[in-house]
Amino acid sequence: MSLTETTEEISIRVGTICDGLSGLEGPLLPILHEVQEEFGFIPEGALQTIAKKLNLSRAEVHGVASFYHDFREEKPGKHVIKICRAEACQAMGADDVGDHARRKLKVDWSETTSDKNVTLEPVFCLGLCACAPAAMVDGKVVGRVNKDRLDRILSEVGS
Repeated sequence: MSLTETTEEISIRVGTICDGLSGLEGPLLPILHEVQEEFGFIPEGALQTIAKKLNLSRAEVHGVASFYHDFREEKPGKHVIKICRAEACQAMGADDVGDHARRKLKVDWSETTSDKNVTLEPVFCLGLCACAPAAMVDGKVVGRVNKDRLDRILSEVGS
């Protein structure tokens, strides 16, 4: 999405996505995923367009979009690092890893560094419990993450 893209242009693109997926049974989640794939987040105004196309209230669409943590309201950084916060990972030190990441990046959970390079997000189970603590870096799952490994990851993504 370019900085000069108008609300009308966004609405047209979101409408096209809706038209392509509205024939599915239960199309709301696939549409939200596709919109986020297209823009990197759910742009302001997209919820209204989706609601109109699916004959739902904006509140219904917002309720679904805000319930699922993977949907973003703002464009993420160039790199997205998700650290598992589920019980198995916590038991193996994920809280320390998360605290270390927040200190190193100077951000809190669900925030992006000032240079827009890294977004740090909590995630609740990556299904890699046997290799806890787990993280996901730009869509790739990484196991046995400790402070040193996190420092190497941050170095690789340029932070």
